[in-house]
Amino acid sequence: MNYETKNIRNVVLLGHSGSGKTTFAECMLFEAGAISRRGSVTEGNTVSDHTALEQERNNSLYASLMHAGWKSSKINILDTPGSDDFVGELVSSLKVADTAVFMLNARSGVEVGSEIQWEYAQNYKTPSIFVINHVDNDKADFDKTLEQAKNRFGNKVVPVQYPLRQGIGFNTIVDALRMTMYVFGPEGSKPKKEPIPDSEMERAKAMHNALVEAAAENDEGLMEKYFEEGTLREDDLAAGLRMAIATQSIYPVFCGSAERNMGSGRVMGFINDICPSPAERPEALLADGSTIKCDASAPTTAFIFKTVNENRVGNVSYFKVYSGSLKSGDELVNASNRSTERLGSIYLNNGKIRTAGDVICAGDIAATVKLRETQSNQTLNTKGTERQIETMNFPNSRIRTAIEPPGKAEMEKLMKALNHIAEEDLTLQVEQSRTLKQTLLHGQGQLHLDLIKTKVEKEHGIAMEFIRPRIPYRETITKQANEAYRHKKQSGGSGQFAEVHMRIEPSYEGMPDPAGLTVRKKEEVDLPWGGKLNFFWCIVGGSIDARFSNAIKKGIMNKMEEGPLTGSNCQDIRVSVYDGKMHPVDSNDMAFMLAASQGFKNAFNQSAPQLLEPIYELEILCSDDVMGDIMSDLQTRRAIIMGMGADGHYQKITARVPLAELYKYSSTLRSLTQGRAKFTRQFIEYAAVPNDIQKKLVNAHQTEMAEA
Repeated sequence: MNYETKNIRNVVLLGHSGSGKTTFAECMLFEAGAISRRGSVTEGNTVSDHTALEQERNNSLYASLMHAGWKSSKINILDTPGSDDFVGELVSSLKVADTAVFMLNARSGVEVGSEIQWEYAQNYKTPSIFVINHVDNDKADFDKTLEQAKNRFGNKVVPVQYPLRQGIGFNTIVDALRMTMYVFGPEGSKPKKEPIPDSEMERAKAMHNALVEAAAENDEGLMEKYFEEGTLREDDLAAGLRMAIATQSIYPVFCGSAERNMGSGRVMGFINDICPSPAERPEALLADGSTIKCDASAPTTAFIFKTVNENRVGNVSYFKVYSGSLKSGDELVNASNRSTERLGSIYLNNGKIRTAGDVICAGDIAATVKLRETQSNQTLNTKGTERQIETMNFPNSRIRTAIEPPGKAEMEKLMKALNHIAEEDLTLQVEQSRTLKQTLLHGQGQLHLDLIKTKVEKEHGIAMEFIRPRIPYRETITKQANEAYRHKKQSGGSGQFAEVHMRIEPSYEGMPDPAGLTVRKKEEVDLPWGGKLNFFWCIVGGSIDARFSNAIKKGIMNKMEEGPLTGSNCQDIRVSVYDGKMHPVDSNDMAFMLAASQGFKNAFNQSAPQLLEPIYELEILCSDDVMGDIMSDLQTRRAIIMGMGADGHYQKITARVPLAELYKYSSTLRSLTQGRAKFTRQFIEYAAVPNDIQKKLVNAHQTEMAEA
C-alpha cells in the first residue's frame, strides 16, 4: 500500500535502558496487526532486537526500523538503544523522526539517559510525548515520575492519563482527553471503555481543562471559543492539540504497561490523530542554509541516515525521502561525490524482515541495498537537482584505547575491518597516530568499544586486543639558554662542517625581540601537533650564509618532533640563531641540520625543560546518592573540581582531569553508579606535569631507549 505524505508518521522511541522501548514497540506492532504474536526481550524473539549480539545481551545495541498501518496512516517506528554509548543510533534516528516518544520507568522515575536524550530531541526541535511505563511494578510511582518530568522538562509536560491503581493490580487507565476509563483484561490488548467513577471525576476534569487550555493557547479563534463556551468540541480540541504538539507547546503524558500490553493502542491512536506528519513539520535545513519543503510533487531528494553491512547482502542503506518520491529502478546523483546510484529495489522494514516497496513518497522512510558510492550522511537527488541535506553532527568521543592484532601480518586486515565498521558507525574514529606510534580507537564508552571488538572478531574473524594508549605529552622550556655546537666530520674527500650559536627561550604572545640581538628575519611556524616555533635569524656579518637558514630550521624542527625528555613533541619555543661558522668546501645543508639539531637538544636540556600533559574537562551528571563515590574517585585521578550544582533533580560535577588519569573511566563510572551517571569530556589545555611524575616518565623513556 502506498501512503501519501499527510498519512505518514515517523516516530522514534527514546528512554533510559530498561524503560521498555523494545517491548512497547512489540505492542505497537501487535496492536496494529503487523505481527500475530508479541515477542519478548528475554526470549530473544522481538522484531526490534533481531541481531545475534542483541539477543545474546538482552538489550538494544542498534536502532531498528519498523512500520505498522493504523487506520489510514503508516507509522514508521525507530527503536533506539538506551545506553548513550550508542548515541550515534539516537542522533541518526532523531534526524529523520517527526515525533519522539519518551519511555519513562514508573519505578525509577526520570533517569539520566532520558535527560541526555531529551537534550538531543530539543536540538532537533522534535515534538515529544511521554509514556510512563511499568506502572504495574510493585514499586511504581506514577505521580512522582510525572512530577520529576515536570521539574526536568518544564510545565509543558501535561498528563493525558493516569492509572486508577498502580502496582501489581494495575489494569485501569483514566483518560482525561477522552473523559473515559479503559479497563484491561488479564491479557491486556484492547480494553473496555467505562465511565469515569464519581470519585475520580474532579481529578479527570482538572486534567481535561489543562489540556483544553493548552490546545486553545495557540489559536485565537479556539481561545475565543474556550472563553465563550468554557470548553472545546472534540474536533476543535484535536485541532488545537495538533498545533500545540507540532510547535512543542505541550508534551502529553500517557501511562501503561508494555509488558502486559496495556496502553499502547491509545498511544498509537494519538500518534495517528494528533502527532504531525512530515508535511506539518518545519522545512528541513540544507547545507547552504536554505530549506526544502516536504512535497511529493517536487524533484526527489533523499537522505541516507544509516548504513549497515549484512552478510550475504552487503550494504543496506536506510533513507528518508525529503522531497518527491522514489520507486525501484530510479537513478539518483550523490550530492557529495557526483556519482550516480541506481536503486535496484526499495524495501519496507520490520526489523530484519524486508518486504518490497512500490512508491515511497516524501516524508517516508525505507531502505535499499548495494549502493556503490554512497554512505551515511549523504544526499541523493534527481538528476539536475542540486541539494544537500544538512548533515548529522555527532558528539566528541569520550573514551579511547590502543589496539593490537596478534601479529604484524594481521594489521592490514584489522585496519580494513575497522575502517569498514567506521563507515557504518560515524561515532567511531580510527586513528593511526604517528606521534604515539599506536593505532587508536575513539568511541563513546567501554560498551561501544567492546561491541566494536566483538564485531571485528565474530564478523571479520580477526583477533584484536585493547592495550593502554600512550599519552600525547608535549615538551617545552621555562628559561633561556645559549648554546654553541660544532659539527665536524672528516672521512676522506669532502667532509662536513657547521657551527651554530643559538639562544632558546620560552615563547609567548606579544613578547619583545631578543635582547642584545639584531633580528634580520623572523618566522612563526604553526607546528602540525599544535603550538608554535618562533625562528629568528640574527646573523650579522655573514658568519653563516643565509642560504643555510632553512636547513638550520629543519634540524631544529626534527628535534622538536621527538623531544629530548620523553620523545614527545616540543612546542612554544623561540630560537634565535645569532652566530656560527662555515667552511667554503665542507659546509652543506646536512651539516647545518645536524649541528642545529644537536645544539637545540643541548640548549633544551639547560633551559629547565617542562613536560606538559593534556587536561580534559569532565561534566558528570549523577544522582545525589552516588555523588560521594564519584568525588572520591576523582580525587584519586588528580582532578581539580571546578564546580558542583543541581541540574534538575540531578547533580552536575565539573572537573578538570589529566588524560593520563582517564583510562577506563567510563567503566569505573558505570560500576560506581550502576549505570546511573553519564559524562562528557572536552580537551581544555596542556598543563605542567608534577615534578615527581615528570621524573618517572623521563626515567622510563631513558630505560626504553637504552633497551631498544
